[in-house]
Amino acid sequence: VSNSLFGMGNPLLDICAIVDKDFLDKYTLKPNDQILAEDKHKELFEEIVKKFKVEYHAGGATQNSIKIAQWMIQQPHKVGTFFGCIGKDKFGEILKEKAKEAHIDAHYYEQDEEPTGTCAACITADNRSLVANLAAANCYKKEKHLDLEENWQLVEKAKVYYIAGFFLTVSLESILKVAKHASENNKLFCLNLSAPFICQFFKDNLMQVMPYVDVLFGNETEATAFAKEQEFETEDTKEIAKKAQALPKVNSKRHRIVVLTQGKDETVIASSDKVKTFPVLKIDPKDIVDTNGAGDAFVGGFLSELVQEKPLDQCVKAAHYAANVIIRRAGCTFPEKPDFK
Repeated sequence: VSNSLFGMGNPLLDICAIVDKDFLDKYTLKPNDQILAEDKHKELFEEIVKKFKVEYHAGGATQNSIKIAQWMIQQPHKVGTFFGCIGKDKFGEILKEKAKEAHIDAHYYEQDEEPTGTCAACITADNRSLVANLAAANCYKKEKHLDLEENWQLVEKAKVYYIAGFFLTVSLESILKVAKHASENNKLFCLNLSAPFICQFFKDNLMQVMPYVDVLFGNETEATAFAKEQEFETEDTKEIAKKAQALPKVNSKRHRIVVLTQGKDETVIASSDKVKTFPVLKIDPKDIVDTNGAGDAFVGGFLSELVQEKPLDQCVKAAHYAANVIIRRAGCTFPEKPDFK
């Protein structure tokens, strides 16, 4: 049904390039990381365009996942709704255009104080270091957009909600309003840990939302950072999944599910009574174009089945399929139609 999947987050234009180690070192970037741009990264955005061959792709973690879910579902159009903030500029127009092409129902809060946000995706071999300059994305305001009746009606139409942890740095009150709505109406609220820095520096915001989380996503590095901050005293992915699953939860009608990916290693899922592992689809390393978007695609595939009320193993199967397709391509882009059963 249209608008049954709702996402809210940072709409960014990805500036993707294959770079070299010197470039990473110059800006003290880890090969595989996600960070927010600081003053020392100002030049990075100019240099990457001058020095390397760049491609521009519509990005932003949550928006990517909603698009992938829509692509997996195909029909009807506009199953996925997306809210976020952009600038009144060329990059903003590109994001609107790309959202239309992906058949998602994007409702952007448009303001002219800040330009549309960008994300430098610095690719080396099968690693990607992401540096996000949120700009406009950071200007999302609950009272200016989410609270407006015509927008809130779209929130109420949804059955499944997904927000990447990245949005915790922008508008905690917007996330809590959506999370509480989901919890009070026994709908599914899903959150992603998104990055080690979210688990470390935005832990208070994260833990305010956690009691409302029905499905928690993350990868192994995020899980380790989360476990350390929460004093779980373990680095074992299965143990972390179990402990995160058991954290306090408001809506007791649903048990939390924790889904942790580990790159080429098996995916770990903790539900109320057990921890299961699911192997990923095999891929020849030389077929990997870039892993930027793999995590977003995984979530998108998962959500596409979740919103159709399919069993957990089918959700994981779709997640692995979508991630496998995306890593063979540049950026978070996809072929015309999925080939998934």
